[in-house]
Amino acid sequence: MDNFLHEISEAFSKPITNPVLVFTIILTIILISPIILRPIKVPGIIGLILFGVLFGPHGLNWLSKIDKVTLQGNGVDAIDLFSTIGLLYIMFIAGLELDMNEFKKTKNKSLLFGFLTFVIPISIGFPVCFYFLGYDLLPSILIASMFATHTLVSYPIVNSYGVSKNEAVAITIGGTILTDTAVLIILAILTGASQGQLDQQFWVTLGVSFAVFLLIMFGIIPKIAKWFFQKIESEKTAHYIFVLAVVFFAAFLAEIAGLEPIIGAFVAGLALNKLIPHSSALMNRIEFIGNAIFIPFFLISVGMIVDVSVLTKGPMALIIAGTLTLVAVTGKFLAATATTILFKYSKNQRNLIFGLSNAHAAATLAVIMVGYDRGIIDENVLNGTILLILVTCIIASLVTENASRKIVVEGHQDDEHVEHVPEHEEQILIPIANLDKMEPILDFATLIKSKKSHHPLNILSVVADNEQAERNMANARRNLDNMARYASGSETEVELLTTIDYNIASGIGRTSKELFADCLILGWPSATSFVEKIVGEKTESILNRTDANLFMCRLDNPFLSHKSITIFVPPLAESEVGFEYWMEKMVKLAQELSIPLMFVCDTRTQSAAEGVLEMVQTSVPFTFNNYEDWDNIFGLATFSNTDALLVFVSARYGEVSYRDSLDGLAKRVGRYFRNQNLILIFPSRRENQHIDDYEDVQTAPIFRKISREIGNMFNKDR
Repeated sequence: MDNFLHEISEAFSKPITNPVLVFTIILTIILISPIILRPIKVPGIIGLILFGVLFGPHGLNWLSKIDKVTLQGNGVDAIDLFSTIGLLYIMFIAGLELDMNEFKKTKNKSLLFGFLTFVIPISIGFPVCFYFLGYDLLPSILIASMFATHTLVSYPIVNSYGVSKNEAVAITIGGTILTDTAVLIILAILTGASQGQLDQQFWVTLGVSFAVFLLIMFGIIPKIAKWFFQKIESEKTAHYIFVLAVVFFAAFLAEIAGLEPIIGAFVAGLALNKLIPHSSALMNRIEFIGNAIFIPFFLISVGMIVDVSVLTKGPMALIIAGTLTLVAVTGKFLAATATTILFKYSKNQRNLIFGLSNAHAAATLAVIMVGYDRGIIDENVLNGTILLILVTCIIASLVTENASRKIVVEGHQDDEHVEHVPEHEEQILIPIANLDKMEPILDFATLIKSKKSHHPLNILSVVADNEQAERNMANARRNLDNMARYASGSETEVELLTTIDYNIASGIGRTSKELFADCLILGWPSATSFVEKIVGEKTESILNRTDANLFMCRLDNPFLSHKSITIFVPPLAESEVGFEYWMEKMVKLAQELSIPLMFVCDTRTQSAAEGVLEMVQTSVPFTFNNYEDWDNIFGLATFSNTDALLVFVSARYGEVSYRDSLDGLAKRVGRYFRNQNLILIFPSRRENQHIDDYEDVQTAPIFRKISREIGNMFNKDR
């Protein structure tokens, strides 16, 4: 008993050094921090730092460095290890989440804003640090460069108010690329200078090594990553491990090149940006693990370094903290004001720019931690930076929310009438057919689904009503469970549905009406018998029984194998009810995959498509090619590329844009483009504006079907 009590007291003696207990405490902090601090509106990044201060060596002294774990004779501190990973992770995600299409769209304005929001804070910060606070040259430059960075902490607020497509938001996001990159380069130079290496050889070595580093990261790594994601498509865990390996290899490569590892992590994010869609399961894994473990470890470790008692040792510490905060806020406000004057933005847009660019968090913390570790800055600056982060994050949140609300009141909210269905009410139905082909279809649905919709993806299995219906129903539920497990990888909420019906098409049609489905996503139709061709194939029966937008997909190749999306749009497609809906979905898909759109259509349809693209204010690059001979579908092959995702827009029989050349389009294009991903779109139509919506067998077009099949017998080679 005495031994037991002794072990307990040893384990809980301060500082706690038992690795298991330390990890338990840290995980508990990560768990309860947002729960406790969310009601008082303290940002999560600050909450973890404050808990690090509270439990660290300068607070309750519960947490300290974990005992060294010996690896081949070298001591490795576990908290330092996780903290380093978290720091690299922050910079990697910063590069990965940048919208490169949005940056290209507003490139010139973004560069000008980036220049202003970089130069103005530094121009104010350097003389204040050098002359007023009395710091030496290197610390003054480093602290001033810290003022130039910003983190888009308040971007979710903009998104929730529906003003994320406002140009003021776009240029602020684009300016982040310039400011963060420039500050990281300055950091590399200052690190070299602090070690007394700032001679001619240093500049030559830095220039050559930096060029080689960029060549490897942007010339070689993306090609290897693309090949890996394509060849090892089924091993989802391997994708995440590969990404981690790239991040740490890039960090190591940057260090070899004489740069800071965080520069390597940031560049790794930019290099993999186009290969990892923002709504993909891989992106979800990257963000989830980073936000759950690595980044909180880093933030807590920062808090453990902070010594709050420094602020009580004299007025100088408080003066430094207050001055840093005042300069940071003033510099970003002046930069936002200058941008507003140059581009003639409104006052609310200025506040939006200021709110988004005022928050100093991830990059600021990264720069200051490197400076502190290198001995360039002292404890006063470190503690003052923590106060700066707290104040600027709170100001940013309040200003952004207020400006977003006023912009909405002015009527400048993002256009939501582009879709016929309000985004928050969107219902998507995915009937299961071939289980082997369902995973890419689920990925496709996740990419195009409206993020504002609170409805889950509905996955349906229709069971034939026969003597084996009960057994088939049990098998169907098992299949649905497999799909649900796969969907959970991207945190996609799904609703599993099973129904019994004499006819599969009838079951799908009935469920679609019950759900008020706006979109059906099906696999590519399989080969059918001659009898089915005559009396009505399953796909055609589904078309006849539904009014919703319908996407038929053949997705045998990974999405990242595409360099563009080519959409073939027949004449009068703009007259269909679902025209705007499928246009918006294709734009969303291109946005997620970071690839351009190419439309092949006539001049009238082009005009309508340009109108929709202007309304959605997309940053996706797009081009148009004119084609008039729509009775010759095979002539479209001249516009296709082997690395393009091909999208064919068709129409249900009897609709405005329907023509005979669209008959049997799935079979013909599927046979002609054997090795490419294909999507066939049937736009939605008005309810009850068609015939035969209640019959199992269509009788009206039966003679047309017979003649077409007979004609096919004599045209096999075509």
